[in-house]
Amino acid sequence: MRVLIPLPDHDFDVTEVAVPWRLLTDAGHQVVFATERARTRPAADARLLTGVLFGQLGAEDEPKRFYEQLTAAPEFTATTAWADVDVTAYDGLLLPGGHAPGMRQYLGSDQLQQQVARFWALGRPVGAICHGVLVLARTRDPETGRSLLADRRTTCLPKYMERTAYLTTAWRLGRYYRTYPAYVEDEVRSALGDPAVQFERGPRVLTRRGTADDDSHAFVVQDGTYLSARWPGDAYLFARRYLELLGA
Repeated sequence: MRVLIPLPDHDFDVTEVAVPWRLLTDAGHQVVFATERARTRPAADARLLTGVLFGQLGAEDEPKRFYEQLTAAPEFTATTAWADVDVTAYDGLLLPGGHAPGMRQYLGSDQLQQQVARFWALGRPVGAICHGVLVLARTRDPETGRSLLADRRTTCLPKYMERTAYLTTAWRLGRYYRTYPAYVEDEVRSALGDPAVQFERGPRVLTRRGTADDDSHAFVVQDGTYLSARWPGDAYLFARRYLELLGA
């Protein structure tokens, strides 16, 4: 199957892109990356490769290895333009996250939201993780004018995680962990018809992550063909559940 992964030019999360890409391709699926302009060579948030603060808070070793493999893959540089995507040619859509400033190009694109709305209407598998859920929350159904998530159960980056990361690093990195003035969770909740029922925060975690072998600390929410996850620590479980949605 063919899975579309839109990306900004830079600052996306290493783990949230590299882990799903690796698991999807290992399962025999084709991944196509899309950027605002065709044939852009995208780049992950560099701090997540070297360590955000004193070498800590970055991606784990295995996702970093996957990202190194990804940067050598032909599909990573042969990106298609968001505007040129024929959504009917894809079996799945995956929306990764990231929090650094470059993500605003992707999270706030009207052009990308139009394409996402077209794909959503097909009823095919859509996965979103962390800030990627904002793309769906901001995308309007052209028939109802409401958010695509208005009637869906979902998770996203929890406010306590975003706040903790910001307060821990602001003295050195300023608003690096605050992509927008509003917290991701608050904006996603505002898109839901009944946030008290539809929003699922998941177990409280701060540093412990799910791995390739252990999902104890990972969490995802599935509602029909829509799958959501909170942060990079959910990426392995997220990717495996997304493969199940594809029927792999």
